[in-house]
Amino acid sequence: MSQNLAQLAEDAFARLGDHEALVFEGRTWRSAELRDRAGRTAAGFAALGVLPGDRVVVLMANCPEVLIAYGALWRAGAVITPVVFLVSGDELAHILSDSGATTVVTTAELLGTVMRVTDRAPDLRHILVAGGDGDAGLGITAAGAGVTVTSFSDLDAGAASGIVPRSDDDLAALLYTGGTTGRAKGVALTHHQLAGAGRGLWEAAHVPGVTRTLTPLPLSHAYGLIVSIAGLYADEPGLAIVQRWFNPSDWIGLCEEHRVQRSALVPAMIQMLLAERLEDADLSSLRLLGSGAAPLPLDVLQEFERRVPGCEIHEGYGCTESSAVVTASRPGRRRLGSVGTPVSGYTVHILDDEHRPLAAGEDGEICVRGLGVMSGYWHDPEASAAALRDGWLHTGDIGHLDADGYLYVVDRKKDLILRGGFNVFPRDVEDVLLTHPDVTGAGVVGRPDPRLGEEVVAFVTLRPGAAAVSADLVTYAREHLAANKYPREIRIVDGLPLTSVGKLDRKRLRTLVQ
Repeated sequence: MSQNLAQLAEDAFARLGDHEALVFEGRTWRSAELRDRAGRTAAGFAALGVLPGDRVVVLMANCPEVLIAYGALWRAGAVITPVVFLVSGDELAHILSDSGATTVVTTAELLGTVMRVTDRAPDLRHILVAGGDGDAGLGITAAGAGVTVTSFSDLDAGAASGIVPRSDDDLAALLYTGGTTGRAKGVALTHHQLAGAGRGLWEAAHVPGVTRTLTPLPLSHAYGLIVSIAGLYADEPGLAIVQRWFNPSDWIGLCEEHRVQRSALVPAMIQMLLAERLEDADLSSLRLLGSGAAPLPLDVLQEFERRVPGCEIHEGYGCTESSAVVTASRPGRRRLGSVGTPVSGYTVHILDDEHRPLAAGEDGEICVRGLGVMSGYWHDPEASAAALRDGWLHTGDIGHLDADGYLYVVDRKKDLILRGGFNVFPRDVEDVLLTHPDVTGAGVVGRPDPRLGEEVVAFVTLRPGAAAVSADLVTYAREHLAANKYPREIRIVDGLPLTSVGKLDRKRLRTLVQ
């Protein structure tokens, strides 16, 4: 049976019928309206010249148009390339060039970022601007780039199209991640892989009658995307309340207003909620919180559950390369400190450095097989071969299984910084700092932070006679990196610690920021 995501959406509508499906900033959208918009927009994409297999960047904060664009592009046979709205111009230029994207769907406030990099995106032909305020200045052509800029809403002017046939192994999404080193790499995920991951997540997390959800996660992030795909397997109508972006006081207000029963968060969001007056809010409807993308401290979990009686937090584990899913904590069967057991269609082994299985309780590398494991990195066979060895995805994370198959993650990828639930890769930050004319060396590590999980800290050496001070370098980094990536603290040092083979010694750097 085909796992075409567009067909899964069509099947879900046939199964559940027309119902109130989405609330966004005071407006309610019915499932029939969303389906109709996706069908007509798919026809508009085809008329624009978007072909099956074309990559289309979707660069927006959360809004209904994100889901409409995804549904339309899958109906048209295209490949969604979601990009988090915090992206910098340099990062966006790399994604556009590397993916060969022909089209960008964005909003008015991000249009300037896209326009500034069109000269570095040789395959880009169309920019579509969504949102009620996005019509001003449309119909123009980006100077010198041959790129048209038009309104996204113009695409749904005609009749709805059918679903372009795609096989299970055709690409559905190209998600950019830094992996463990180097520049962002495109994780290639097929219809079959995303559908399998979505089904596994739904089967693990589903609770009958819990149908009112609040979604603050970026729909452009692997975690937010797979949560939305899991909803295609629902067996009863549900209502999703979507936040443009997470704000703790607004999250609480939406829970109260809509009697929310569950939400998916990252640990930094949970920690922000603990800074609010939760006891003054009516959160009695809240039953389940999913937590992923970063480790959740046990004391944070326990404090939240103490202050919001009747709500349980369930941790899960995954990575972009596994379609954001590997394990999940089942309702009624969780173990504190664990990220649960493998979801349906996934297998986890703990392997040593010689690729030998380890016994229960022994720490080693977490390696994964499963329906949702990526096909590989886009146009990067060497990185693909390194990550996918002997049929297993090597995550680079360290953990162990207990005797009952519950997974415990004891350490993260060696160099990865997790700031507010987003991956920050030190080399990306270092490469930018090294472009400053006064900087001769740079080393970046994460410092534990009670609110964000980790904060980015940079150490730099300067050329003799340099005039730059730390504040100048922070400003420079902010101008060239996404808001979630630039270091808020930059320390100027006489020299960077090196290993015996001349490599940057991050372990020693970390001891300076603990």
